[in-house]
Amino acid sequence: MGKADDEPTGVHCRLDELLDARGMTLTELSRTVDITFANLSALKNDRGRAIRFSTLTAICRALDCEIGDLLVLADPA
Repeated sequence: MGKADDEPTGVHCRLDELLDARGMTLTELSRTVDITFANLSALKNDRGRAIRFSTLTAICRALDCEIGDLLVLADPA
């Protein structure tokens, strides 16, 4: 990984909060949307660098949320 890959993106993924609010685990979401646990975990922990629109759509449908509920601008450090 290069230096640019280690820098914060300025985007925070609220996946953990949304899962918690819906009583769903990351494993259940992974099975529901057919996305690997590892990829969802990276997204959940703000280590994701990119996301396909189809993946974003699948997650939002499974969690019954809008894209803006899932991805928000990170608070400045």
